[in-house]
Amino acid sequence: MPKLKTKKSAKKRFKVTKSGKVLRTRAGKSHLMVGTRKKTVRKLRRRALVHSTELKQVRRMLLAE
Repeated sequence: MPKLKTKKSAKKRFKVTKSGKVLRTRAGKSHLMVGTRKKTVRKLRRRALVHSTELKQVRRMLLAE
């Protein structure tokens, strides 16, 4: 059976913590931020956890790491 390769796009978007949780970046910060509140921009900087319904798929994409 051949080696399993990591999806490179997933490797760039997700990070696995030491405890095994998967972090993702928040959406909505690439452009059109002029009318957005400063508080919202600050909150978008932080990373969020991947939802439990998508966790299995994301872990499969990051399998070879």
